[in-house]
Amino acid sequence: MPVFTPEYLHKVAYHIYRAKGVSHEEAEVVATHQVKANLVGHDSHGVIHIAEYVERINKGHIVPGAPFVVEKEAPCTAVINGNWGFGFVVTERAMRMAIEKAKVNGVASITVHYQSHIGRLGDYPTMAIKEGMIAMVTADSGAGPKAVAPFGGRARRLGTNPICIGIPSDLEGPVLLDMATSAVAAGKIALARNRREPVPEGWIIDKDGNPTTDPEDYRAGGAILPVGADQGHKGYGLSFMVEVFSGLLTGLGFGLDPLARHNDGCFITVWNVEHFRPLAEFKKEVKEFAEFVKTSPPAAGFSEVMYPGEPEYRTEQTRRRDGIDVEEETWQQITTMMEELGVIDAVGQPS
Repeated sequence: MPVFTPEYLHKVAYHIYRAKGVSHEEAEVVATHQVKANLVGHDSHGVIHIAEYVERINKGHIVPGAPFVVEKEAPCTAVINGNWGFGFVVTERAMRMAIEKAKVNGVASITVHYQSHIGRLGDYPTMAIKEGMIAMVTADSGAGPKAVAPFGGRARRLGTNPICIGIPSDLEGPVLLDMATSAVAAGKIALARNRREPVPEGWIIDKDGNPTTDPEDYRAGGAILPVGADQGHKGYGLSFMVEVFSGLLTGLGFGLDPLARHNDGCFITVWNVEHFRPLAEFKKEVKEFAEFVKTSPPAAGFSEVMYPGEPEYRTEQTRRRDGIDVEEETWQQITTMMEELGVIDAVGQPS
């Protein structure tokens, strides 16, 4: 696979979006989020989506520069209509709003609807972490195309319904739980297909409900399983609740419309730690707690215990040094798009 610096991939994404009429500010935001996903090892949410986002712009499913409308607001809450703008842009702004409310009131919750894909959730609670706050974000696609079968079922009825919680601490990297409530994010199925690799057992079933490791079976009507393997009822229950927060509470609703545009409903809550206990004391104790957990001797097949977010933090340090691998098929799609949009010269050659 070709390897690129994060700076080069940022230029690629930025110039492609600019060529599609996206403003400088929004192109910067989207490119930054996508490359960050690759940096932390979440390639399923990175530059692999460039071609998909361009297609959605072409269809009018993403509206660059869409107005950010506050439909309802109180001191601790708000309801945001993103008017089909870039999810990265809308959710960033909503998170900043939640942070400002929590600075004053201690806690804030905001719902967002009518926006496109928000990508990797981890970036948004990280914004709150930098302000000394705890944050939680959940996301769901409403009645848009589904990916996950409920526990005990074989047909798609749920989204991958991710949840992310970020905690400030004195650790070197962020304490960050960022997970789909399905066995895997849908983008990782696409990634395996582009790499022509099988997926692990327990990720997907075929259209008849049989276990399979062929990513083509998913595309042919199969489904992703809830997280938890033989304890999948737990992942299913969590997914159900995420859909209530992100789909029903936001007003997106639920259902199954395979032709609907991608619509990430989003639920954001921020807690100002200082309203509960001194921030410095809390951050110190979170660090000590993580270090205590890491003292557990490693089990067979493991070299150490890591705190939530530590694997991604380490991956980012490695990829900033060594570069980011991009699968051949994805890079071919991107190269073709650069040629069609006439941005090859603006992007330049990789260093």
